[in-house]
Amino acid sequence: MRFLADIPDTDVEWLDALASDQGVSRAELVRRAVTAYRADASGDAIDNAFGIWSARDDIGDGLKYQRRLRGKRE
Repeated sequence: MRFLADIPDTDVEWLDALASDQGVSRAELVRRAVTAYRADASGDAIDNAFGIWSARDDIGDGLKYQRRLRGKRE
């Protein structure tokens, strides 16, 4: 579905710059923003973030990673 929205010129310029940096369209950024806002507004943000780092091979054990970041020994 398409719709029209009035957005200040400065915000459109910012969106265009961000879209260029990320290699996506302005429309894609708006879709992502709506998706993120819906998750936050519905309280699903925590559920959506669960396991977000599960594919990271460089972290390993979560507790060891935290201790390493904090400069503590295991």
